[in-house]
Amino acid sequence: MGYDRRERKEVEWIPKTELGKKVKAGEVTDINTVLDKHIPIREQQITELLIPNLTVDFILVGQAKGKFGGGQRRIFRVSQKKTSEGNRPTFLTFAVVGNNDGIVGFGVGRAAETVPARNKAVENAKKNLLKIKRGCGSWECGCGEPHSIPYSVTGRCSSVTITLYPAPKGIGLCVTDECKKILKLAGIKDVWSRTTGKTSSRMNLIKALFDALKNLSKYHVQEKYASKIVDGVKR
Repeated sequence: MGYDRRERKEVEWIPKTELGKKVKAGEVTDINTVLDKHIPIREQQITELLIPNLTVDFILVGQAKGKFGGGQRRIFRVSQKKTSEGNRPTFLTFAVVGNNDGIVGFGVGRAAETVPARNKAVENAKKNLLKIKRGCGSWECGCGEPHSIPYSVTGRCSSVTITLYPAPKGIGLCVTDECKKILKLAGIKDVWSRTTGKTSSRMNLIKALFDALKNLSKYHVQEKYASKIVDGVKR
């Protein structure tokens, strides 16, 4: 049989960072320990070992030209630069990863071809993880289960502002389809939202949503309510 260049051989991971060496040696086995101490993740294999059930999804940030003026949404946004050799295209894509249980990450990838751009986005997303606080902050529910967020929170990016509100169980995710992908991967099942600004810019809307999720960890909760909030993976 001939050699197929498309087949990629699996190379044994040799960690280069101190955290990577501890993870491979089995000294660090919990992703919450890494995120609580704010240790930067420089290698994607660290996330793959600590969170084996990670799910990857892509945001539809681009649009293909339609035959009669309409267009179909794509995961790649194409930009071209004019050079002496002709037009040089660049592909941009936005990847989201999560375990559906309080951990979510996002990353952006750019390259001259689609596959390298997609791989870069996934790699960057695995290095940029967030712990999401979940709870039941709706006065209409009060079940105490981590199906929503514990309190309202706001995120901003450029002119876009998004505010997330706790919702009772059964309401679902009252956000756009692309924001639903992120909240589902974060383990949030019910939420209300309100957006202002130029929300047609999906990149700014997604970045504003992640800014809101980051702000969930900036608030301190009283001890009598802290027991009802799940921070990160539910133990």
